[in-house]
Amino acid sequence: MYLRKYEPSDCPAMAALFYDTVHRVNCRDYTPEQLDVWATGQVDLDKWNRSFLAHHTLVAMKDGVLVGFGDMDSTGYLDRLYVHADYQGQGIATALCDALEKAVPGPITTHASITAKPFFQGRGYRVVKAQQVQRQGILLTNYVMEKKHLRI
Repeated sequence: MYLRKYEPSDCPAMAALFYDTVHRVNCRDYTPEQLDVWATGQVDLDKWNRSFLAHHTLVAMKDGVLVGFGDMDSTGYLDRLYVHADYQGQGIATALCDALEKAVPGPITTHASITAKPFFQGRGYRVVKAQQVQRQGILLTNYVMEKKHLRI
């Protein structure tokens, strides 16, 4: 597995991975109704591409397959971090986080799902607050989390 910078041609594969991961991995913590409003399968690829280009975005590749991705903005907000359902537990999210966290000197924040919360806690993030996010009238729980670190 190796990491590389995002390329616009990656966006469709990233959208598919996002949908698949939410529906196959996050299903242990969210209802089918919640999953359907979180990952509708209708990603605006132009909007996502612009966002990925504006952020520090990395993709994880294994045997020519895009198996994960993550992006962080210049303020230290870790926006998205997803690993393909078939590649969970192989250190891909750790490698992506390690690289992304090095991109900013100050604290890092993220809005972690119920599923991702233990991963981030294991990396030294602390819960700032639990929150309910509303999508299409459906509430989803996530956690504002923060990690304070010094850039080395």
